[in-house]
Amino acid sequence: MEHILSLIVFFPLIAMFFGFVISKDSVKTFGIAVALVEFIFSIILWIGFDAGNAGFQFVEYAPLISQFGVNYYLGVDGISLFLVVLSTLMTLVSLISLNIKKDIKNLVLAILFLEMTLVGVFLSLDMILFYIFWELSLIPMLYIIGAWGSGQRIYAAIKFFLYTFAGSALMLVGILYLGYQYYLATGTWSFSIPDWHLLVLPFHTQLWLFGAFFVDFAVKVPMFPFHTWLPYAHGQAPTVGSVLLAAVMLKMGTYAFIRFSLPFFPDASVYFLYPIAVIAIIMVIYAAMVAYAQEDMKQVIAYSSISHMGIIILGTFAMNAEGITGSIFLMLSHGIVSGALFMLVGVIYDRRHTKMIDEFGGLATVMPRYATIFGILMMAAVGLPLTIGFVGEFLSLLGFYAVNPYMAFLAGTGIILGAVYMLVLYKRAFFGKLVKQENKDLKDLDKREFTALIPLVALVIILGVYPKPVLTTIDMSVKKMINLMERKALLPETKELLVRVNKVGGTK
Repeated sequence: MEHILSLIVFFPLIAMFFGFVISKDSVKTFGIAVALVEFIFSIILWIGFDAGNAGFQFVEYAPLISQFGVNYYLGVDGISLFLVVLSTLMTLVSLISLNIKKDIKNLVLAILFLEMTLVGVFLSLDMILFYIFWELSLIPMLYIIGAWGSGQRIYAAIKFFLYTFAGSALMLVGILYLGYQYYLATGTWSFSIPDWHLLVLPFHTQLWLFGAFFVDFAVKVPMFPFHTWLPYAHGQAPTVGSVLLAAVMLKMGTYAFIRFSLPFFPDASVYFLYPIAVIAIIMVIYAAMVAYAQEDMKQVIAYSSISHMGIIILGTFAMNAEGITGSIFLMLSHGIVSGALFMLVGVIYDRRHTKMIDEFGGLATVMPRYATIFGILMMAAVGLPLTIGFVGEFLSLLGFYAVNPYMAFLAGTGIILGAVYMLVLYKRAFFGKLVKQENKDLKDLDKREFTALIPLVALVIILGVYPKPVLTTIDMSVKKMINLMERKALLPETKELLVRVNKVGGTK
């Protein structure tokens, strides 16, 4: 276990280089085997993780550029642990479900490289190292959308890259300035996240730096009005691209808010709480209404994704353990459910080469297994109790209720709207008469598709019924972070809000 984090980060990259000598016919099997081993590594990490320890564990450290405080620094806590597991799981199932023949070797290798960057983002404890993984993740996704997408794939890929890269440039300025502030305070350079936790910044400095980080994270989530790249990316991306984008890449933004914005800039986070909450509520309601108006099945899921990310943002800025723990759990829930739903849309697209809802109807008659799995995942997406979707949404809204009950109620209407558009989609696609001749001979889920989807359905039910092992591990690290925010807060109103919402929520 001494170097397990390095193993998890770089095993896909090393395997990718070996993949160049693998034949085209065997490369998918090779990719699945690599992803399976990587997933097993993440499970071993989970088993060895001490749930009673709120700090960073399995820490690995080596100096890179000592004079400027840049180090190879990895660690994992309850906030990042399950995002690593989610990344390895969704990479595995996406490779199992892969049904692309065109240039499959390069696609599989791109997915393995993407997996390396994703786990690197969640495990980095040095901001320069984090930034490198953060930026590198753009390259394989740009390639996946642009090379294997459909329609306006080049436009979608370039828009995705420009939006996310422009935001990252602002964050880089903020990172360098924070490193300089640490130098002014201590006389030494450091880009270590634990070191920066000790840095107390003036309020106005916090405001500017919060804004520099916010733009990048808001684009990545994506938050309104930075969201316009996402429908294009999902609409033109191949199924595997949509699965990994929705399941993992969007979580990089919400993870970064929790890992950096809240503990680095506690006063600024509280100062911008209500404006961000308003944006989150707009995301929830506006995206749900747009989802209802879509005729493309994939676009319904894409706008649904934006709506649910709004609830994650709301839970994050609840500033209490219930809300933040709920938002992290909802990241896992959204990753599993949205990834599986995009996979299901890909299943029907492979058979009919269309995603338009009007082209279907009565699918439950000819594809009963497909309809059953779609129905279970749809219920999880709308937050049905005893499914994984309910736990995170309930805790996120409960946490923000301590901040503002009225805003929490408004955000809760998004769950109702979500039920409307998802049930309408299900009714139009699966019920009624089988009118279209092309649909009468459609094949139900095959073994490959079933193998990819069944583990996700099992998790939807198991973690919906018994989420405690996951929630307990997350909660320990979240409470430690909230205590850090209270210690670093400069303004009385910041301390007052943190004490109030955590007292109401029961954190104390």
